[in-house]
Amino acid sequence: MMDFSFVIQQIVNGFSLGSMYALIAIGYTLVYGVLRLINFAHGDIMMVGAFLTFIFVGMLTNWTFTNITMPIFLTACGLSIFFTSLVGVMTYVVAYKPLLDKDAPKISLLITAIGISFFLESLFNVISNQFFGGNYQSFYFPKWFSQIIHIGNVTIPILTIIVPIMTLLLLGVVLFILYKTKVGIAIRALAFDIQTVKLMGANSNKIIAFVFALGSALAAIGGISYAMAYPSIDPYMGILVGLKAFAAAVVGGIGSVTGAVIGGFILGFVEVAIPGFFPELGGWKDAFAFILLIFVLLFKPTGIMGIDFERQRF
Repeated sequence: MMDFSFVIQQIVNGFSLGSMYALIAIGYTLVYGVLRLINFAHGDIMMVGAFLTFIFVGMLTNWTFTNITMPIFLTACGLSIFFTSLVGVMTYVVAYKPLLDKDAPKISLLITAIGISFFLESLFNVISNQFFGGNYQSFYFPKWFSQIIHIGNVTIPILTIIVPIMTLLLLGVVLFILYKTKVGIAIRALAFDIQTVKLMGANSNKIIAFVFALGSALAAIGGISYAMAYPSIDPYMGILVGLKAFAAAVVGGIGSVTGAVIGGFILGFVEVAIPGFFPELGGWKDAFAFILLIFVLLFKPTGIMGIDFERQRF
C-alpha cells in the first residue's frame, strides 16, 4: 500500500516544477496568439533571466556571493526581469520586425528564432567562460528560500510553496491586463486581425513589443525560480526547459493563457510523479513531457483548453 505522505510529496514537487514551466509557457502562448509564431528563442530568454540575476547578485555583493540579504536578492531579480524584458523587445525589433514588415514567410521567422537561440547560448557561453571560469555556475540566493517545512512525513521546501502561488498571482495579472486594460484589448484585437488594427491607427509595433516584454519578464521569473530549485545555471539550461514549456503550452492549448498554466502544472506533475511512483522509469523522466504531448495531440490536437482562433483570443 502506497504511503499517503509520499503521494502528497510528489504532488507538491510536481506542481512546483510545473509552475516554472507554466511561467515560460505563457510567453510562448502570448507570442503565438499575436503573431502565430513559435518563438523557439524563448527558452533561452529564461536562461538570460537566470544569468543576469547571478551577475547582479555578484555585483551587489562585490563578487563574494556572501551575506545575500533579501533586499539585495530582490533588487537583483528586479534588475534581471527589467533587462530580460529589454532583451525580449530587442529580439522583436532587431530580428522579427524587419521580417514581418516585409511579409516574410513563417518559416523565415522560425529560422530566425532558432538563430537567436543559438546567438544567446553562444553569447552567454563566452561570458561564462571568459569571466566566470566555466559554463556551470552555482546559483546563490538568500538562505531563507532553503528553509523546509515538515508536515507529518511530508517535507515541503519554502520554494515549492512560493512558486505555485506566485504563478497563480502572475496568471491573474496577465488575465487582468488582457481583459481589463486598453493595452489588453489592443493585444486581443491585434491577435484577431493585425491589418485592421493598423488601419484603425493603433501602433501595432508597440503592442507586439509589449507582448514580448511581458512574455520575457515571465520567462525571467521562471528562470530564476528554476535556478533556485536546481541551484546552478549554464548557458544551455534553456534548451530542454524551453522545449518542455512549449510542450506545456501545446498540451494546455496554445493560444490560451490559462491553458498554458494548466499544461505546465500537468507536465510538472507527470515528470515528477511517474518516476516517483515507478522508480524503474526514472531514466525516461525527460521523455514523459513529449510522450504526453503526443497523446494529447492524437486525441485533442487543439490542447486541453484549445480555442477557435476565428472567434476568440487568449
